Amino acid sequence: MYRFRRLRRDERIRSMMQETRLHPKDFIYPIFVIEGENIKNQVESMPGIYQYSIDRLSEILEQVKEADIGGIMLFGIPLHKDPQGSQAYAEDGITQRAVRFIKENCPEIYIVVDICLCEYTSHGHCGMVHGEEILNDETLPYLVKMAVSLAEAGADMAAPSDMMDGRVAAIREGLDLAGFTQMPIMAYSAKFASAYYGPFRDAAHSAPGFGDRKSYQMDFANGQEAIREIAADIEEGADIVMVKPALAYLDVLKEAALTFDVPLAVYNVSGEYAMVKAAAAKGWIDEKRIVMENLTAMKRAGAKVIITYHALDAVRWI
Repeated sequence: MYRFRRLRRDERIRSMMQETRLHPKDFIYPIFVIEGENIKNQVESMPGIYQYSIDRLSEILEQVKEADIGGIMLFGIPLHKDPQGSQAYAEDGITQRAVRFIKENCPEIYIVVDICLCEYTSHGHCGMVHGEEILNDETLPYLVKMAVSLAEAGADMAAPSDMMDGRVAAIREGLDLAGFTQMPIMAYSAKFASAYYGPFRDAAHSAPGFGDRKSYQMDFANGQEAIREIAADIEEGADIVMVKPALAYLDVLKEAALTFDVPLAVYNVSGEYAMVKAAAAKGWIDEKRIVMENLTAMKRAGAKVIITYHALDAVRWI
């Protein structure tokens, strides 16, 4: 009989045998930037997460620097929205100004920018609309404009999350033509139409004004389709591919890790974060242990990059 427990006897041997280890550089921390001055709004459904105006961004940036995590992901919340989402690619848009502010004041922080129109359109969808149809090809030029605009502002990586077909190829071509040949793309490749996004839509003011996003985000029942989506994005030029959400889709993440030899990201989304926070506030779970178990599971399943609202806490607990 093999005695597995010999290698679990105490903390010293367990630590030596540990197969998966978290590191601060594994994490990307999402930050919400809103128009206005002297704003730090608590996101009610996401305890510990805030919307910041640019003049108060330094408060959270100092924490990010101290934690020495891999980077941040910016989400902008404009004051004015229109059907074309014009503030997404405006030179003086909220996200463009935030990128420039960070590069001027904290140039060492790596900035990933979300490329999607939902926060900027008056209808709340991720692309152009005709009636109640979300248009695919007509949306691509706007996504390219947004990616190039944010690259010009100083962003380090583009992360298209819209789920329009062909957008990775279009953005790659657009960035290359604009001279940003070295800017990587992290594609939200297997992004599922999930109920776990609810708190994010409160934070980013991005809920759709009609219908839902099931015509472009993936059916949560489909695993093999996710692999095909990932393969297509790699072929189009994605440098990193993502599975989103995390916990209910670790099977997809593992399958992708076994299938593709490219870096994988996973997004530990707002609903997953909110459930942990709510249960911890009730005293029903040990927050630290749950968070570290969840994040370790994501890395064990194959994630090289973990986008998580727990990042700053996790660094203290590693």
